[in-house]
Amino acid sequence: MYIRKRTFLAFAAGLAAATALSPVLAQDKAVTIYTAHKSSIVDTLLPIFEKETGLKAEVVKLGSGDIMKRVQAESAAPAADVIWSISGSSLTELAALLEPYTPPEFDKIDPQFIKDPAWTPYTAVVYVLAVNTDLQPLDTAPKTWAELADPQWKGKIASARADGSGSAMQQLQTVLTVFGDQGWDKYKEIAANFVFTDSSGAVPRFVADGETPMGLTLEDNALEYVHGGAPISIVHLTDGTAATPDGVALVKGGPNPDGGKKFIDWAMSKSTQETLATEIGRRSVRTDVAGPAGTPNLADMKLVTVKPLSEFGGSEAVLAKWRAAIGE
Repeated sequence: MYIRKRTFLAFAAGLAAATALSPVLAQDKAVTIYTAHKSSIVDTLLPIFEKETGLKAEVVKLGSGDIMKRVQAESAAPAADVIWSISGSSLTELAALLEPYTPPEFDKIDPQFIKDPAWTPYTAVVYVLAVNTDLQPLDTAPKTWAELADPQWKGKIASARADGSGSAMQQLQTVLTVFGDQGWDKYKEIAANFVFTDSSGAVPRFVADGETPMGLTLEDNALEYVHGGAPISIVHLTDGTAATPDGVALVKGGPNPDGGKKFIDWAMSKSTQETLATEIGRRSVRTDVAGPAGTPNLADMKLVTVKPLSEFGGSEAVLAKWRAAIGE
């Protein structure tokens, strides 16, 4: 678990002298944030947040599934103020533990990504196939989910585990959506070709290092390696690419709700969303922010509306079927 703590020295001294007549102001309290963002994104964005708002942040970095479990376990005495960047479907499952909040300029958010009043769409996450073109020529690489099921790719496709990665769960939901009644059968065929990694962020590293010639990951994870000079090309699967929102949400009963709201306001501001697109490669959910350089327009891709986990029986039922599908 990655934990990063920042606090004011003056705040510590102030606490010692505080009395009931001198309450601690919200801006003097750290905002506690649970996030599934990888460390490089946290390290890029948090200094900007702290500089622009004057607030300090305590960030706990976990996988999406672990964040859900932790928030549920802490529901009687919430420790987090904000959940930052886990899948929208996961946040919907946590809706009873979230406090609806509407940040400024909510009307600038693309309506297709607004799914539940309990949370705010944060970025549009696109799922892609990263291909090491030194090992696998792009012209003969699979271009569809159906082609990923071909036995010739056994041991050649890196993927994160759906029980630890929100993005891997979204990929599973995409397959179940694209293939309908045959979804679980098709996923089982595709998963037979997988080499599992400990996170979606590790997938492009596997591909760049040649441990596998291909891998399923987030578009921004793959772009990071492309921009770094790795021999990676990106395939947007033509039988159905998902562009799903991850979200940011206020935890109900958190210790610093005012600070949490300020964090959400900052995360959804035009300047932060532009930084996400230009420096991190994430697609903004705002209609007034362009996508990352060199990526196709969403309108030019075959996008599917991924069915929520509730339509498949909920996360626990899906994970039970997933474990059976991969032979565990």
